[in-house]
Amino acid sequence: MTTKLDRPLEREIVDDEKLYTLTIDAAGLKLVEKGRRNGQEVSWKQILGSAPAAQ
Repeated sequence: MTTKLDRPLEREIVDDEKLYTLTIDAAGLKLVEKGRRNGQEVSWKQILGSAPAAQ
C-alpha cells in the first residue's frame, strides 16, 4: 500500500562535496543548494508530460 504525499518530504544529497536539499511535495520536486533559497523546480505535470504514453 502506498502513502499519500500530504506534506513535504525532504532529503539531503551530497554531490561534489556540496550539500543539497531535495523537497518532494504534491506540486513536484525542488532541489536547492544548502544555505540558498532558490533552486531548480520541476512540477509533476512537467515530468509526466514529457513521458511517452503507455501502450
